[in-house]
Amino acid sequence: MKRSGLPVFVQLDGRPVILVGAGTTADAKRRLLERAGAVVADEAGDARLAIIACDDPEPVAARLKTRGILVNVADRPDLCDFTLPAIVERDPVTIAIGTGGASAGLAAALRQRLEALLPASLGGLADALKSARDLIRRRWPDAGERRRAIGTAFAGPLDPLADQSEDAVARWLAAIGDTQTGIIHIALRSADPDDLTLREARLLAQADRITHRPDVPEAILTRARADAERIACDAPSANLPGLTVDLEMGA
Repeated sequence: MKRSGLPVFVQLDGRPVILVGAGTTADAKRRLLERAGAVVADEAGDARLAIIACDDPEPVAARLKTRGILVNVADRPDLCDFTLPAIVERDPVTIAIGTGGASAGLAAALRQRLEALLPASLGGLADALKSARDLIRRRWPDAGERRRAIGTAFAGPLDPLADQSEDAVARWLAAIGDTQTGIIHIALRSADPDDLTLREARLLAQADRITHRPDVPEAILTRARADAERIACDAPSANLPGLTVDLEMGA
């Protein structure tokens, strides 16, 4: 099965990145690196990453790869060790959209849609949550309970796709009640994850564990948190801590 790679954010502030090439494409890559705080170096530079935007990239890529440097080659995904995503920024929120080199145009189209969808207040919401981190940890010292509380907030009063006021986080903390625990049973209507309701998708994203019958498809299970425990069983144990979502295929 073809793998799309592991998305990561690399802190480049003050770090060298090699840029090889000239012209419009290379200039755009330079601006991208400088905006990230990188120190742009030539091919002889001591760096761990390189971006190549020249007419004959194969020998350049080969030389850099022999030095253990990861390379990105403009318009040549077959030569790339990493790809550069389309980016939507609502500082400090950064959303990266990649297609594994399949289509930069598709990534750009998705970025344009997301630009219109995400409110300008999103960055302020992130900053407010960061400022309230200690309060949130004291309110919910258990990591699972804290995660569920925040997940419930994002599905309601702190909806990240809605325009939020500056005091939205403070008002949420003042009004919040207890988070959901126990066992929630879901009888799936189909094997297609796109048929999940918003509530079902939210519960899967918040659950500490997923218990399920053997016939529940993997496509549904992958909608749960990656670190949520998955248990194939006939019925869940009654005394499990946190939130358990129990799945079976409906009639």
